Amino acid sequence: MTRSLPHLALASVAYRYGSAPVLDRVDLAVGAGERVGIVGRSGVGKSTLLQILAGLVAPSSGTVQVDGAPVRGPVPGCTVMFQRPALLPWATVLDNVLLPARLGRGESVAEARRLLDDLGLTERAEAKPHQLSGGQQQRVALARALASRPRILLLDEPFSALDPEMRASLRADVLRLAEARGLTLIVVTHDLADVAALARRAVVLAGRPARVADDFALGDDAEAALRRLGPTAPQRAAA
Repeated sequence: MTRSLPHLALASVAYRYGSAPVLDRVDLAVGAGERVGIVGRSGVGKSTLLQILAGLVAPSSGTVQVDGAPVRGPVPGCTVMFQRPALLPWATVLDNVLLPARLGRGESVAEARRLLDDLGLTERAEAKPHQLSGGQQQRVALARALASRPRILLLDEPFSALDPEMRASLRADVLRLAEARGLTLIVVTHDLADVAALARRAVVLAGRPARVADDFALGDDAEAALRRLGPTAPQRAAA
């Protein structure tokens, strides 16, 4: 039987920032609908790798493909949630969520309102970002990301500034909505609790320059599977 191509594929990807090597010979294949956590210590190059996957940064060498086609710019159907919500401060919550629609690639007003309702933000639709808590701002960012109708959702530590209770709540929202939409989900983090909550597979970046040091399925007991990382594991925040 012929195996289908991976949804996302990196082959021998390297990246240099000026003269400094950041990534070296990174190979990674992710199937459609997979949930993958990329972990490693701060500064190892996780966010750079995520931006390469999204087509926002070109590798110094190697190849990146989506559905077998080479990536030469931002990947259609791929959206990124960053560490900061990056909401438009002068726009309402609803207008922030509708931004993809105004760029010609998003949901209708009615669908945007349904997203806000699904995230418990209906009563905040006309509020401005400065009137929201940090967790509410990140929920707006999640609604905006989903309003672009992505196939691939990439998370660049969007929970890092939240308190433990809000962090756990937002992780649950991300997982619920990603599963409902059948999205490919990749999260980069230094917090193993994020991986345990969201992913079914862990990829470990390590070294300078960074390479894939480990790649394993998490199975039914993600916490136990992640303990195999031992003292080399990235820091874990309270969950």
